[in-house]
Amino acid sequence: MEIQNSITNIIAEFPSHYRVANNTRTNWLEPVIGFADAEDPLFEFLKTIVSPTHALPNEIVPGAKSVVAYFVPFERRVNESNIPEEESSIEWDYAYIETNQMLNALSKYLHAWVCREGYDSSEIPATYNYDPIALKSDWSHRSAAYIAGVGTFGVNNMLITDKGCCGRIGSVITTIPLKATVRPTEEYCLFKNRGTCLACVKRCPIGALKVDRSKAVMATGSQLALGGAAAYGVFYDRHLCNSQIFDKLVRHFDNGDADTCGKCLVGLPCSMGNPCRDGRI
Repeated sequence: MEIQNSITNIIAEFPSHYRVANNTRTNWLEPVIGFADAEDPLFEFLKTIVSPTHALPNEIVPGAKSVVAYFVPFERRVNESNIPEEESSIEWDYAYIETNQMLNALSKYLHAWVCREGYDSSEIPATYNYDPIALKSDWSHRSAAYIAGVGTFGVNNMLITDKGCCGRIGSVITTIPLKATVRPTEEYCLFKNRGTCLACVKRCPIGALKVDRSKAVMATGSQLALGGAAAYGVFYDRHLCNSQIFDKLVRHFDNGDADTCGKCLVGLPCSMGNPCRDGRI
């Protein structure tokens, strides 16, 4: 479909154009892009496993037909800069801030383009759209990206794509009917796929990821797909994770606040690629 190819090209080319126009410190690798049917039943299931208030696509954009999701990877140097020390690196901080700003600009650009084509779309911020108490969002870009076939969840609750997990995710809901991407049929997480690794658990500086296989819980296929780490005996404490960021130093820059950590994303077999397809053990 010509309009689908146009959307793909816009998303693929936008980060490099944005970098030149805004002279960013961050450079991005080529995005991983996927499409989902707005009526996919997994969106309804997010009300169960994310939050009862998690929105359906047509609750945000009436008449929604499709969801477009994209993962924008960081360069290897950003990943490697954040491996040492407990606090996030300056390079990681800049990448986090500038990528959120770039994704917000991309959302606005896509909205304007979609409207010119005679359709409608959402403008959902890249971050800061979550409940500050529950720490859960009414629209999960990561979950939308899974449903759109961009990747699969690791035990660190992050999405692993064919270009790794070090990067940021955005999504747009639109009234344009688009062909859905086929979701992966295998797990990209080494632990879920082969029972090995757990490097992300070891990388967490505050112990927000814990493993106790004796407490593994029963889960449906949909729960397993959309995260479901508890079914593998891995448990994530989102409030403890949040305290690692906000109870310690948050650097302030002229272009934003570095309320980020990223330690469970870096120095992993899945940081910059898909270890289950790359032939890694």
